[in-house]
Amino acid sequence: MPKTKFQEIIFTILMVIVMVYAMICYNISLETGGLSSGVFAAAFHELLIMGPAAFLLDFFLVGRIAQGTALRLVNPERENPFHLVLAISALSVAWMCPLMSLLAVLLFKHPGAGLIPVWLQTTAFNFPMAFFWQIFYAGPFVRFIFRHIFREKKTP
Repeated sequence: MPKTKFQEIIFTILMVIVMVYAMICYNISLETGGLSSGVFAAAFHELLIMGPAAFLLDFFLVGRIAQGTALRLVNPERENPFHLVLAISALSVAWMCPLMSLLAVLLFKHPGAGLIPVWLQTTAFNFPMAFFWQIFYAGPFVRFIFRHIFREKKTP
């Protein structure tokens, strides 16, 4: 896990790219009625908008809330430290999914007076995908990449 501010920035950038790109592909697939090769290219355009927004939200707000809450729920000294990782991941999704869904609704769905129901429906569709993608795929993948980028040097 990140030990410096620089590492925290790199970790957040990696996680945002993996999570946001997948969620954009998922949402475009929902809108178009299925996954096609064109979805992957179309998702890059939205990533340019949603990626920076997700980074700012996660780095300055949600990451701190998730970590603080997780540390109140899990004691890494008495429990398996991986429980803390899972708690942070789950809490991050619990905050990021509704916030990013709201932003997506405002930017791409033009809900008008139906903002609240469209936002709630979008969040309900996104939450299971975001949760399972984070816990089983994005989180482990990003932690794997991060560990290889920032290998700790072994002292003799």
